[in-house]
This record gives sequence, C-alpha cells and structure tokens, in this order.
Amino acid sequence: MKITVIGTGHVGLVVGACLAEIDNDVLCLDSDPSKIEALRAGRSPFFEPDLEPMVQRNQQAGRLAFTLEIEQAVAHSQVIFLCLGTPPLPSGEADLSVVERVTRQIATLADGYRLVIGKSTVPVLTGQRIQKTMQLYSRGASGEQFDVASNPEFLAEGTAVYDFLYPDRIVVGVESLKAENLLREIYAPVVRQDFPWNLERPSPRNGREIPMLVTNRNSAELIKHASNSFLAMKISYINAVANLCDKVGADVEQVAHGMGFDHRIGSQFLKSGIGFGGFCFPKDLQAFVWIANQNGYDFQLLREVEKINLQQIDVFLQKLRSEVWVLGGKTIAAWGLAFKPNTDDLRFSPALTVIKKLLEQGAKIRAYDPKAMEEARKELPSLTFCSSALEAAEGADALLLLTEWAEFKTVDLAALRSKMTRPLIIDGRNVFDAQTIRAAGFEYASMGRP
Repeated sequence: MKITVIGTGHVGLVVGACLAEIDNDVLCLDSDPSKIEALRAGRSPFFEPDLEPMVQRNQQAGRLAFTLEIEQAVAHSQVIFLCLGTPPLPSGEADLSVVERVTRQIATLADGYRLVIGKSTVPVLTGQRIQKTMQLYSRGASGEQFDVASNPEFLAEGTAVYDFLYPDRIVVGVESLKAENLLREIYAPVVRQDFPWNLERPSPRNGREIPMLVTNRNSAELIKHASNSFLAMKISYINAVANLCDKVGADVEQVAHGMGFDHRIGSQFLKSGIGFGGFCFPKDLQAFVWIANQNGYDFQLLREVEKINLQQIDVFLQKLRSEVWVLGGKTIAAWGLAFKPNTDDLRFSPALTVIKKLLEQGAKIRAYDPKAMEEARKELPSLTFCSSALEAAEGADALLLLTEWAEFKTVDLAALRSKMTRPLIIDGRNVFDAQTIRAAGFEYASMGRP
C-alpha cells in the first residue's frame, strides 16, 4: 500500500520506517530541510535503537522516501498519517495549530478520497475538528471524500521500533467501515506477526495475534491520554511510597516487588527515582487535566500526580544538601542527561532540571551521557562535558546518578573512587546495590532505600 506520513519526529520517523519495513511504499514529509537532507543520506536526526539501519535499508529497497513538498505528499497516497507536534501551551492545552494548518493543506490539495489518520496525541474531539476543517476547505462540495480516524501511538523512546512491531495492542478509532478496513489492511502483518523483521527480544505474543481494538474516534483519542496518565500515576505513587520508606526505614524496592506479584497491579512503572520526564508523560498529563476541566470535571487526582513528580527533584536535592552542606563551589559529577536511557531526548528531563538548579546555587557540574551530550550543549553551552563517566567524576565532591544507562551499572568502582575528592554517590535512579557500593568505600544515598 502507498502511505504518506507527515512529520518525521520521534513518532513519525518510527512509524514511516516500520510501515516501510512491513512492505509498504512510504513517503515521509517534513518542513525542515536539514532534517530531510540528513534522512536522505540515511542519518536519523535523533538516537533510537534499530531505527537508523531500518531507514537506510528501506531507502535502499525503494520502500521509503522523504520530501519537503506537501503537494507530493498528498498526491502520493490515499492514506495519510498525521505525526505532528502538539506541544503544551501555558494552560496545559495542546497546541494544535500545526495539525489545523496541515489539515487545511490536505483538504485543499487532495483530488479524491483520503483517509487521514491522527497518530499524534491530541485532545478528545480533535478528530471531529479535523473532519469539519476538511469539509470546509476541500475541493468537493461536501468533503465527503474524506475519512478521519484516530490511531494513537504507544511507542516508548528507546524501544519504539520494538513497540511498533510487537505492540501490546493496536487501537483504531473510526467512523466508517471503509476506514476500518483500510486500517486492518495496513496492520495485518503486525496483527499476524507476519514479517521478516526479528529483533533480539522475542515477540511477547508467542505466536498469538496482536489484539486490534476498534472503537469510535472519541474513545480512541481518550485511550491514549488515559493510558499515559495512568502510567504517570503509578510512577508518582511509588515515589510517594519511597518518600515514606525513607522516613520509616523501609526499602521501596522490596515494597514494589511485593506489590508487583499482584496481577491486578503488576511490576512495571513501580520504580522510584527523581520522577518521570520526556515529552509524553508531562505533556499528556497536563493536557488530560485541561481536557477534563474544559468538560466540567476537576481531575484533582492527576493534579496531585504532577505535584508529586515535581517535588521529587527537591527530595533528591535535599539528600545532596544534607551530605555536602554548602553547594556553592562544590564540584558535582552528573551521570546522565537524557530523560531516560537509550535516547538522546532532553525534553522535560529531570536530569537537566537537577543540573540547572545546582548551577543556580553555584555548583560546578561535570556531566556525561552516552548519547545526549550533543543536544545538551545546545541548551547548556557553559556546562563542562566529559568524554566518559570516569572523567566526569574527576575531583568530584559528589556523584549524582540521574539517568540509568546500562554502562553506569558496570563501572569500575575502584577506579571511580580514586577519581573522586569525596566518594559520595547520590543515586537518583536506584541503580546500584547499596551494600556493594558501601563495601567499595563509598558513602551512598538512594531513593526510598535504607
């Protein structure tokens, strides 16, 4: 099938490359010339495991191409995925100006039937707005040649390719049988797990078909916000439990482990730390609160989830202050800049928030991240960036572990101790085993563990 994907960000590029991988003819549109130039050369504009080789392979096979011309993109296919940015406004509302502009362009350029699929995370009723806009601006008298569907993405940065090919479920919200049938045809190889691609991790379905849930459009739009907000709630909940554990001498990891055995709860997203970040959870949480408020409901529960998440930074910094006393003039090693491992994404990164607060208080920061330093230099050019974790620890009065990259777990502890002025580790992600670290001669504090 010929498919157009509009937007080549963290969602759009993964969607385009994976659709090409399952044997579709995909054309991706973006308005950024430098991004399109890099993609045509086979370079991904951001780090995502497995993605760049997939882009290169499918370009070489003629299944994936990139363009700056929206006329070409609209003419390419009857099926158009919208993977556009919806950044938060100060009120928490999602900014849909790009979605609206692109929708109008599609309506005025399309010369026949188009299925427009909303892949971006948008407020409920956005599909209705898109449908109305296309009716108003289409070449036809009534705009009836369009269908608008919702197909929310559930792609976690760091595992996005895997998540597309081996999803827990596929959700589509449609208002016509024709739209449903087209989406079933697109996703048939994923549902059946009938494609040659094989990641190192096996399919979680063990040969069973992937469930495909077909709902109305409004329900599909709500499923995305409700899912992300619930996961954010689990993180804030276990962080609140961790803070109680600190006060009573309990171990939050043992508490979470005991909770996770209950199949109604599960163990995922019960890991305490300095809070969630990234572009999805904070933005979607704020947007869901705004959506509820606009429809006459005060979602107080989610307001508290956001409050707890923001407070975790202060909880973490207080652990550091209680150990080093005065922050001004201290040399602090920061391990990790990205909001999570296996990505170079710095958006709403708790690590950056910690670093900025320390800089404001006169601390000297030596930072290292395996993938995110190039992006961090654009945001914090005055920061001292180091080429390795051990180099960052040189002369440090304390080491802060802010992102749980795998390489930090296997560091040479003897070499690390010899580099530091004071062997103090404040572990914001509970990466290390406390007994092992203390036996190696370190002072150690973590989140919710005695």
